[in-house]
Amino acid sequence: MHAAPPSLDLKKVLVATGVILTLAMGVRHGFGFWMQPISLANGWSRETYSLAMALQNLLWGAFGPFAGMVADRWGTLRVVLVGAVAYAAGLVWMATVTQPALFVVGSGIFIGLGLACTAFGAVSGIVGRAAPPEKRSWAFGISGAASSFGQFLLMPVEQTLITHVGWQQALFLLAAVVVFLMVPMAFRLREPAVQKTGGQHQSIRAALGEAVGNRSFLLLVAGYFVCGFQLVFIGVHMPAYLKDKGIADPQVAVIALALIGLFNIFGSYWAGKLGGRLPKRYLLSFIYFSRAAVIGLFLLAPLSPLSVYVFAAAMGVLWLSTVPLTNGIIAGVFGLSHMSMLAGVVFLSHQVGSFIGVWLGGYVFDLRGSYDLVWSIAIALSVFAGLANLPIDEQALVRRDLQAA
Repeated sequence: MHAAPPSLDLKKVLVATGVILTLAMGVRHGFGFWMQPISLANGWSRETYSLAMALQNLLWGAFGPFAGMVADRWGTLRVVLVGAVAYAAGLVWMATVTQPALFVVGSGIFIGLGLACTAFGAVSGIVGRAAPPEKRSWAFGISGAASSFGQFLLMPVEQTLITHVGWQQALFLLAAVVVFLMVPMAFRLREPAVQKTGGQHQSIRAALGEAVGNRSFLLLVAGYFVCGFQLVFIGVHMPAYLKDKGIADPQVAVIALALIGLFNIFGSYWAGKLGGRLPKRYLLSFIYFSRAAVIGLFLLAPLSPLSVYVFAAAMGVLWLSTVPLTNGIIAGVFGLSHMSMLAGVVFLSHQVGSFIGVWLGGYVFDLRGSYDLVWSIAIALSVFAGLANLPIDEQALVRRDLQAA
């Protein structure tokens, strides 16, 4: 895994990973629609469901580096197969378990593992290995656009299913779709055996130590924490926030989340494309500073369906556009041999932020009856992330005692 195998077809890889990411991220982005029906059906506060979503995100991040290690060493196929089964099991668990602790722990483990094995970190390595260096940032952008298309496509589908067949049946149907579509796509990600050409090769432990000791890697980790905090707080709590503020029509939240997905198709694609021409660190800083401005303007403006749609479109452009840039920096600085693992390590930080963002949203609301404090924290963190990304060094590391990765 030290060079892109010539028989690894980029188009085939992008189609397969695109379908997998569409499902993995599309289903996951709709979990906010189940907060109120599940809480009402079981007599729970919002904090219980928020804690379940928070644990899912935390375990997604915790499992991510290990899923990446397996993908780098034994292939993406095996990882995605495990992820599809775990994801489906988690959706069934959410539909059937009514004991709060079991609901939180079980859905957290199953869906956390499922996402770790089917989302960005797990598939980033094979995308990077399939793409030539000059197209790598663009290829990561295509992957990001696919996940955004999933959000755009599946938001209305999920809300429609909940409305017409009930929230439990909707989860059962999504579980079936995940298995029957992800499994065939996984077999399109079979990689040829890696031919090592002699010389020393960097071990997993050495690669991890090198990254953790690298200042630029740590800055990426800090920025990704903020990204996770913001995205999952907004994605999970937006429907409830709008209803609390007097926008009772659930279609407004559906359209808003779908607009985020629609506009992020363009945001992710262009971030990847621009990342091949401009310094990625400056693009990342611009994204985080822009998020602070967009959130601030949204809170200051009179709330209406139109202001919600404008906010959603603006956030959509900035939503997952951090992914191709972050993965591009990792690949450019550290090489491809341990790409999935290192992407998983960075993404762990993202998911710690997600855990805190989604849980804090529910906790603060139950404590104060308002999300205002969490919105303010999101703005402050965005400014911090913008500053943290500016000094990142994008130059490839030179390893004198190792064969280039």
